[in-house]
Order: sequence, then C-alpha cells, then structure tokens
Amino acid sequence: MELRHLRALAAIGDEGTITGAAATLHVTQSALSRTLEQLESRIGTRLVERTTRRLVLTDAGGRLWERAHGLLNQLDEALAEASDGPRPLRVGFAWATLGSLTVPLLRSWRDEHPDTPVRVHRCDDPELALRRAEVDVAFLRTSPQAWPQFHAEPLFEEPRVAAVSEEDPLSRAPSLRLDDLADRTVALCATAATTNESLWPVNRRPQTAEVANVDEWLTLIATGDAVGVTADGTRHSHLYPGVRYLPISDAAPITVHLVRPRIQTHPEADTFLEFVQRAVGASDRSEAVG
Repeated sequence: MELRHLRALAAIGDEGTITGAAATLHVTQSALSRTLEQLESRIGTRLVERTTRRLVLTDAGGRLWERAHGLLNQLDEALAEASDGPRPLRVGFAWATLGSLTVPLLRSWRDEHPDTPVRVHRCDDPELALRRAEVDVAFLRTSPQAWPQFHAEPLFEEPRVAAVSEEDPLSRAPSLRLDDLADRTVALCATAATTNESLWPVNRRPQTAEVANVDEWLTLIATGDAVGVTADGTRHSHLYPGVRYLPISDAAPITVHLVRPRIQTHPEADTFLEFVQRAVGASDRSEAVG
C-alpha cells in the first residue's frame, strides 16, 4: 500500500470519472486505472463500480475514500507544520456558530492563546469535514448518537426562534407558538438538520419547501413566500433585510455540541473545548446575575 493508491481513490471519488481524476493527479488514465486495480487487489474487495459514463464508489470505497482524505490531509498538514510551524485550529460550523458569544469568545481565545490562532470555516456538512480532517472541531446542533468516531460535548441549550417577513402580520407579535406557523409554508434548509415537520403534531404539520442553503432560506422568507424555524444563533449571524426573528414559546430547545474526532487532528483541541466550556459557563452566570 502506497500513498499514490490513497490519492488515486480520493481523486476518483471526488471527480467521478477516470478522466477527471487523472487530470487532477497529472497522470495518464491507464496509469490511474492500474493503480486502482492494485488497490482493490491488495485490499481484496471492489471499491469502485464502473459504468459507461461514471465511476461510483461502493460502500467500502466510500468509507475508504473518507478515511483517505483524512489521512492525506493530516500528512500534508504534518509536512507543512514541520516546515512552517504550527497551523491554526480550524473550527467548523454549518450555518450559525455560537450566536452573540462568538466574537467575544474568539477574541478572548486570541488574547489567552496568541500562538494558536483560530480559523472559522462554514461547512455544508461539518461532520464530513471532520471525518476528512478538513476541520479540527465543529459546533453542531444535531444529535451525537450517530457519531461513534467523535467526542460530542454538550455546551448549552439554545432556544428556537421563528423567522418571518417584516410584511407578515405575524411579525408584529412579541412571540409566536408553533401552531401560528402551521398554516404557512415552512422553509427547510438542506444544510441545517434542526427543523422538520416532526416539531408539529401529526394533525397540524405545515407544508414545507426545502432550499439548498441559508441564503435561499432567507430570501424565501424575506419575500413572504415562507416562514422559518431556526436556532437562536441564526439571528445573530444572519441578519437579513426584510426578515424578523421572533421567540417561539412552545418549541423544545436545541443542544449545541462541540464535536471533535477521537483521534485528534490538532494538539490544542482539548484546550479549546475547555476554554469554550468556561466561556459558556461564565456567560450563563452573567445572564443569571443580570
């Protein structure tokens, strides 16, 4: 097994064709095909299904493709660190970080740990980014049961809010209930997994419209074609002309987690977790006093 075998599978999974993968790796198509055949022979299982137009990863191929990206990223980072020094700690998130805590937290970290800068990365799929070692830790608002390869530490409970058009009569209310939204179309963002029809009783579930990203979600709401339900952090990180955020009095809160791989990709990941836990605890105490 050589690194070229892993690079070959990573490129094939990314590009979906031998032609595209060969161009990415700057090798001939025949050489890349031989490398793939060698890898499958040495592992003893098929990794790629060949069709007339595309290559499709098998289940085993998909798992190894993710691990290959992670291993290759870690190797590249280790080599870069050897020549350039320690790299920043990369923090991933899907659409909202920690709401109003985000900027004060990052500033405090910079002051206390000037030798370990933090770089924040928005990811459509932070879990995949963690598996591929593209980020070192991530703030996630989804359930940790499906993450056996990660440590998921709960940080705090975050309320849900409604997002409505400023032209909507609902925008004049001080707060809303889920039932107030049941007769509307509810926009669901593909990059957020915290809102779906199950928030409402079976006999009062609204129509839904799925959009690809947060920008489309906000536009659909601002024009009055839909309403939304989201985490409170969204109203801090995604202010948008024509959209008003309102508290929801009867929606269950969302648990915000800090997630990191069991095999860490950055030596300061545990220190960052402890720092965030202290910052969140201090914020809770401050609000209680206030």
